[in-house]
Amino acid sequence: MRAEPRSPMGRPGGPGGPGGRPGGPGMRPTEKAKNAKGALVRVIGYLGRFKLAIIAVLALVVFQTFSSLAGTYLQKPVINAIAEPVIDYDFIIKNLILLVILYIVSALAQGVQSVLLAVISQKTVQEIRMELFSKMEKLSIAYFDKRTHGELMSRMTNDVDTLNQTLSTSVTQIVSGVIMLVGTFCMMVYISIPLTLVTLVLVPLMLFITKKIAKYTSKFYKGQQSALGELNGHIEETISGQYAVKVFCREDKICEEFEEKNRAYYENAVKAQVISGSVGLIMNMFSNLNYAVTAFVGGLLAVPIVAATIGIDTLQIGDIIVFLSCSTQFSRPINEIANLFATIQSALAGAERVFEVMDEPNEYVGEENHVELGHVEGHVEVKNIDFGYDEKRLILKDVSIEAKPGQTIAFVGPTGAGKTTIVNLLTRFYDVNRGEILIDGTNIQDVKKDSVRAKIAIVLQDTHMFSVSVRENIRYGNLNASEEEVMYAADLANCHEFIERLPEGYDTVLTDDASNVSVGQRQLLSIARAMIADPEILILDEATSSVDTRTEIKIQEAMKNLMYGRTCFVIAHRLSTIKNADKIVVINDGRVQECGTHEELLELNGMYAGLYNGQFTE
Repeated sequence: MRAEPRSPMGRPGGPGGPGGRPGGPGMRPTEKAKNAKGALVRVIGYLGRFKLAIIAVLALVVFQTFSSLAGTYLQKPVINAIAEPVIDYDFIIKNLILLVILYIVSALAQGVQSVLLAVISQKTVQEIRMELFSKMEKLSIAYFDKRTHGELMSRMTNDVDTLNQTLSTSVTQIVSGVIMLVGTFCMMVYISIPLTLVTLVLVPLMLFITKKIAKYTSKFYKGQQSALGELNGHIEETISGQYAVKVFCREDKICEEFEEKNRAYYENAVKAQVISGSVGLIMNMFSNLNYAVTAFVGGLLAVPIVAATIGIDTLQIGDIIVFLSCSTQFSRPINEIANLFATIQSALAGAERVFEVMDEPNEYVGEENHVELGHVEGHVEVKNIDFGYDEKRLILKDVSIEAKPGQTIAFVGPTGAGKTTIVNLLTRFYDVNRGEILIDGTNIQDVKKDSVRAKIAIVLQDTHMFSVSVRENIRYGNLNASEEEVMYAADLANCHEFIERLPEGYDTVLTDDASNVSVGQRQLLSIARAMIADPEILILDEATSSVDTRTEIKIQEAMKNLMYGRTCFVIAHRLSTIKNADKIVVINDGRVQECGTHEELLELNGMYAGLYNGQFTE
């Protein structure tokens, strides 16, 4: 659909009336997060697209880690040489030079791996973000009706950014930590098996505590990400609805609601971060205890009598110092991984929410065998349709309407009768529960949705302008339109004159909410956008409701040219604008109550006559 494609014509619970489903913006669906292992596997799948770069990073991590280990081990002969009665300075200098070279090379390797990892993480997140955005564009209007914009924005920004931070910092630390753990363990065994056994006594306890805390805090991180989405949704809703907040003096009420959601986020965040933060403290405590015990036992084994008693060689001072250094390096990766636990948990919770969106069924799934609509004459038939946003509650009941090519069909009736819902079905934002809608004899449920919408242009009551130039906002209805076609459409919509008076004319960039033009001017621009789309079928949903009487007259004159030869559906509360419609359909309580021309319905003296006379009686 080429005009106003992103704005649903009356969300459930909005202008469409009883189409509203339980749970508007204030109610959220229950979060159904996938398991962390599944999210991790999928993230690894994205990383797998950069195999060569990943292999290079891993090779550099291995090289850098073993360089660091080699540097540590080379300290042993230097220290032992210094402890000798006769010091061999040449030996010490050669080893010190080798140490400097090792550390420089190690630092260079670490720098290169950091650059590569930054590229990999950013590229991975770029692809995830692109796939997420592309997925959102393929989701149905029904999906967006069930969720606040802020919640979806939170998944696109906060959750993806959290994943990005983890990929760019934590991955190499984990890999490096594992390699350091293995390498250090081998070196410790080589230096002294008894001291290694002493060091390993506390490791199982450290791992057990980490696992228990990880399992306990996982739910708090999921709650934290969910609460953040709630908070963002409330902020977005409040900012976009500031006029209503101010008019009804609901600042205090809004602040109370914000405080409640902010408190929920705070409570989940505190629980998650405090508990996970305790992992690092516990690990440090065990590490220090382990260091002290190892130093004490090492000191004993340096005494010849003690060493001889248990049948091992006496340890030299260099052996003990290097072993203590290895002992620290051995516990450090465990500490680092424990400290990274908070970040990893938060990232996996965010990844689950992102993949949850990606796993939603596309709006276009199952359309592979559907047909494309070629040129249509505009013969539209609505046959005995039933529909309800909630299957248990029908909004439309046995509705039948026919529009012949070139006819104008107007829908009138009380708010919530189902007028906008019919338009939602014509554009296949929703599909009927029973019955069928035909265009030129073809059931639209057998036609690809894009193909149906390509034949329809819509002007909504609530216009949406993009933060681009006025020219590009009009051209949104037809991206291939020439400059002359843009100006011609603007002229037909009676907005050329006011555009010329703007600071930069057609090049004037509209603000985020198009506040630099009036509401009526935005409506005129949306009408110009529909005109340039040159549709076979035109839908006007209260298209003139936001303009003054003088502008309305101009628009009606321009609309006659636009509507000529096209099938038009008009929803109007101003009955004066539809007197010349070929057919007026009165909808009440989801049923067609009356149908006929303006004169016929006045003679019938039914519901339409009551509405019409009520509008024009002083």
